[in-house]
Amino acid sequence: MSSSNLAVLNALDNARTQWYHVTAIIIAGMGFFTDAYDLFCISTVTKLLGRIYYTQDNPSKPGKIPDNINNFVIGVALVGTLSGQLVFGWLGDKLGRKKVYGITLVMMCICAICSGLSFGRTAKSVIGTLCFFRFWLGFGIGGDYPLSATIMSEYANKKTRGAFIAAVFAMQGVGIVVAGLVTMTLSYIFLKRYPAPAFKEDWKNSTQQEGDFLWRIVLMLGALPAILTYYWRMKMPETGRYTALIEGNAKQAALDMGRVLDIEVQAEQEKLSQFKSANDYTLFSREFFKRHGLHLIGTTTTWFLLDIAFYSQNLTQKDIFPAIGLTDPAVDLSALKEVFQTSRAMFLIALLGTFPGYWFTVFFIERLGRFIIQLLGFFMMSIFMLILGIKYDYLKHHNHILFAVLYGLTFFFANFGPNSTTFVLPAELFPTRVRSTCHAISAASGKAGAMVGAFGVQKYTLSGETGPIKRAMMILAFTNMLGFFFTFLVSETKGRSLEEISGEDGGIEANAKEIGVEMNEENRTKGYET
Repeated sequence: MSSSNLAVLNALDNARTQWYHVTAIIIAGMGFFTDAYDLFCISTVTKLLGRIYYTQDNPSKPGKIPDNINNFVIGVALVGTLSGQLVFGWLGDKLGRKKVYGITLVMMCICAICSGLSFGRTAKSVIGTLCFFRFWLGFGIGGDYPLSATIMSEYANKKTRGAFIAAVFAMQGVGIVVAGLVTMTLSYIFLKRYPAPAFKEDWKNSTQQEGDFLWRIVLMLGALPAILTYYWRMKMPETGRYTALIEGNAKQAALDMGRVLDIEVQAEQEKLSQFKSANDYTLFSREFFKRHGLHLIGTTTTWFLLDIAFYSQNLTQKDIFPAIGLTDPAVDLSALKEVFQTSRAMFLIALLGTFPGYWFTVFFIERLGRFIIQLLGFFMMSIFMLILGIKYDYLKHHNHILFAVLYGLTFFFANFGPNSTTFVLPAELFPTRVRSTCHAISAASGKAGAMVGAFGVQKYTLSGETGPIKRAMMILAFTNMLGFFFTFLVSETKGRSLEEISGEDGGIEANAKEIGVEMNEENRTKGYET
């Protein structure tokens, strides 16, 4: 018996693409839009925080957050994200995808607003409050990763599943673009209202105190998209696969999926019970490691290696911008003008390099497959970063345009490559009962890589010196090549049902044969002819 004989799974796999699929992409995607905005908008305002809270008397350079504190401000949300992924991923398998889906959104709303508040006016109290709430903001964001991916994979049909999951993830690209656009627009408005001299002309008046409102508004606006989608997220029914295969309620699964897909689905309780018993093994069982151990090693290692490079690029790009020529030296700018130039540069790189890569994946993932796109992305990222590392001096001083193009191409191939596929594959490779947990483990491994980027690689770029940045680029080129080779541990999932990919339909066939053998044996011992 294959999974296609279970009517509810067959209906999901072969359903025509319809409006409900689009709304599911939007609802899940807005979570990722919020995630990206909240995680990356901090990069646009950290230099402003340094000017406001860390400028000393008679300084020679603008105030700057100390390196260790800067790393903590940038990285604390990543620590929260890793923790949230593991907790909510596990809860998604234990309690259901929908039950915990709303909790993550509420956390994101509350903590985004609270990130813009502070208990006190000193540097210590402001940064302490910011870090506390950004940890819990990250915790909520972390839950969105496994839940959004799992929900979308379990709703989608097998022909367009990869494109749908990739489209949800592509909203991260929109979030990064909007983070740059919002900060750029607000800083421009503030700059027009509150002009100030450059730091080298008048250091005392170069930092507009109104900038203290700017960074708070930028962070608080991250709550808006989450608030707007909460109602629709709560209206989504539980996925048919969870209701049927985990809760064992064939009737409810048939009703829910029949309603949202506008078809009639037959409830098959007896077949479903047999399916459940054939696949009743846990994450830490020998059976799981025999079937999926290599897959889990593949998804965790590739996501870990990818995020070292991806988050190093995104979180440290403000330190690369002066080298590319997209921003002026800090001493030539007022505080708000520095925010404007940093966010404008982030917006341009995201719009021209980051954003298109996500949507190339959406359009080509069902044609080329996940495996080829991931290999291509890792390989091209490695090549471009190697060139940047070797030719950094020449590009920095003699060819800013080529520097910007090569830097943008590393973003493009990260997103038309492993940044998208490492999100898609764990949502497809693993069985229903542990799908959310396995995606969470893979994603948490990625965030561990992001922390290596935020706490480790970033220290090479903070000084803006050529030598350390060259070393950082060479290290990232090497990690990307490792990701290329670890990709061979995962398998292609294009065009197959989730149960076929995970081996769940094979499990039931084996179970049925076993039952048949036992019955034949029993009949023979009783003297019956089989």
